[in-house]
Amino acid sequence: MGVALRLAESVLMAGGQRHARRNAWAAVCENRRYAADRRHDALATGTVAGKSARP
Repeated sequence: MGVALRLAESVLMAGGQRHARRNAWAAVCENRRYAADRRHDALATGTVAGKSARP
């Protein structure tokens, strides 16, 4: 009985797990783009690690 329940659960949840993995990967990619944009902006304005390049 337990094996049948685990099998049914794996079949029913497979699509949801795939969807969750896709969402997680999309979030990782978005975070990487955001970090790259922040690095680019920091270099363009002369700001590094929250500190101004000017004294």
